[in-house]
Parts: sequence; C-alpha cells; structure tokens
Amino acid sequence: MRNTLSAHKSLFLATSGSTGPWVGGVYFAETGEFTLNLVLEDRGRTLAAIRENPVVSVVVSTGSPMQPFLQAQALAEVVGAEEDARVRELLVAKVPEAAPFLSQPVTAVRLTVRKWRATDIANGLLPGVELPGPRLP
Repeated sequence: MRNTLSAHKSLFLATSGSTGPWVGGVYFAETGEFTLNLVLEDRGRTLAAIRENPVVSVVVSTGSPMQPFLQAQALAEVVGAEEDARVRELLVAKVPEAAPFLSQPVTAVRLTVRKWRATDIANGLLPGVELPGPRLP
C-alpha cells in the first residue's frame, strides 16, 4: 500500500452530487496511509459534489489491472484556511508540476480513507486484500 501511494502522483476521484456521479483525475499527497491531500477547482463539478455529499471513492492506479492498484471509500473534508497552506505545501513537495494549479481558484481538500482494497495480481493479491483504516465517527 505504501509503495503504491508513493509511486503515484495522481488518483481517480469519484463523487456523486445532484448532477449525478462524476470521476476526475487529481494530484494528491499522502500524510500517512489513510489521509490524502489535494486541491480542487473552486467552480468545478467535483468540489460541488463533495459539498453536497462528502462520501467519495478513489482509485490509485496506472490504469492497468496488471499493475498494483488501490481502491477506497473516503470522507472528503474542505480544510479551513489555517490548513490550506499545509495541504498546498505537501502537494507541491510530492508533485512539483502541480504548482501552477495553486495560482488558480482552488480549494484544499483532505480525504480520510476508511479502508483500502489492495490488488496486485502479479504477487497473488487477487481478489484484493482489505486494509482497514482508523475508526471514523
């Protein structure tokens, strides 16, 4: 799980709001195995959906089922002004090419993963293995 998270700069984020389900790709930086930090466009469909329904799904993958990949459900939280700078700092440290996005109207978001499902066909993890996260309220 740690290797897959650190090897990827982006993930697929699925949301569902009043306009229906939506999937987009976003850069992310992890702080621990169950916390992901990212920024989203202020006027984008993804952020609007999160504001309506903070339950999201993520896939960390190259897109090939033969490469190790992670899937999870998470709770999304728009971070306050005091944490915004930290999320941006973490993101640029991991993904320097994300810096231009930070000059645009974006909002920092933190995802708390409930549990990961790790799949690695080449190493015998099929079906995938569930890796529980911290208990959430």
